[in-house]
Amino acid sequence: MYEYSYVETSLGGFFSSATHRETIDAYAKEGWRLVQVLPTNDNGHGKPAQYEIIFERPVPE
Repeated sequence: MYEYSYVETSLGGFFSSATHRETIDAYAKEGWRLVQVLPTNDNGHGKPAQYEIIFERPVPE
């Protein structure tokens, strides 16, 4: 059995930096495995602005 974590992140923009790499590294250190990245919101021009990163790890028995 696995547990899942869903984390919202941004690829950055004109005034902000991307945070996805830091998010993935932080979760990996805690034993989470990257499953998928899904775009959740776009900027109105068809480019995704927000993403949901999905992680999984085995549930301790």
